[in-house]
Amino acid sequence: MRAQVLPDAPTVESLLAAAVAAPSIHNTQPWRFRLDRDSQVLEVHSEPARTLPLADPMHRAQYLSVGAALFNLRLAAVHRGWRPEVRLLPDPHVPGLLAAVRLTGPLTADDQPCDPGLHEAIARRHTSRMPFTGRPVPEPIVAEMAAAARAGGARLHVPDIAGTRRLLRLTAAAEARHHAHPGRTAETLAWINPPGAGAPYGIPVTALGPPDAAGRMPMRDFTGALPALRRPALWFERHVQLALLWTSHDRREDWLRAGQALQYVLLTATARGLRTSLLHQAMEWPDLRTAMALPRPRRCHPHVLIRFGYGPEGAGTPRGPGIVAEAASSARNPGDPRTANSGRVRGVRW
Repeated sequence: MRAQVLPDAPTVESLLAAAVAAPSIHNTQPWRFRLDRDSQVLEVHSEPARTLPLADPMHRAQYLSVGAALFNLRLAAVHRGWRPEVRLLPDPHVPGLLAAVRLTGPLTADDQPCDPGLHEAIARRHTSRMPFTGRPVPEPIVAEMAAAARAGGARLHVPDIAGTRRLLRLTAAAEARHHAHPGRTAETLAWINPPGAGAPYGIPVTALGPPDAAGRMPMRDFTGALPALRRPALWFERHVQLALLWTSHDRREDWLRAGQALQYVLLTATARGLRTSLLHQAMEWPDLRTAMALPRPRRCHPHVLIRFGYGPEGAGTPRGPGIVAEAASSARNPGDPRTANSGRVRGVRW
């Protein structure tokens, strides 16, 4: 029997560097990693200290964020020539353990490599809260984004003009509620970093965007009671291009799959020269999240609204360290294969 070839430390470090480059709500980066050197399993855990009790009491947005990091890790593994075997929620006795990734061996000649453009997009993807040009995105690119969502286990709905206005109205209603809630505004403001802070988590002031001078685009206002931090208003695109990411179920594993699908969509858009930003406000209010759902099909659980188009690149945000602990070898069950992710990225089955 051929001895298993294990990845070296630089390879593992590169996987973690890709993972932590994922987007997360308020850049909380609510993940941490543990490596079992003996079994070569990377455990992906949630980080309780970096949660949003008011905006995300059920931790759904946290799971989306961790799912996005998991997708980056998988993509980086295939890019480096490794086949990652992923199990979601592998141990019911460890609720904070959200995924386990085992590198089962190098790719063979029968495996197709992933699209290098997707991997390169990991470093180039930044949230852009600036106005876009309004130039229509070609339908083939939108179709690629929808296909990426399906491959990740979710769906992407691109609304018509009336549907776009409906989703923007609901987002604006959520933004208004947020401003009227002192606790939520304080929670949001706590994740804004002043110039020179150097904090690895949260959003630096330089990455914030302006409000829409016309009042049509309900971008999130992170500044709250500190208007001095608010940037001057600018005119946003008149014809907004949106996509609603949703799943047919609303369980914890669906949230993780939706996060992976979200990152697949965002990287696809980035690789095709698009800019993106996320409108999550309505998802933070149960009644408004329900109202965001599509009338058909009946089971539609929305997760995030994606704004996409052509425009200026977003500013980068800081990142915390990758691996924070090394686990001792254990005989713990690595997981139920029924929870394994079986999506495809450019022909590579995971």
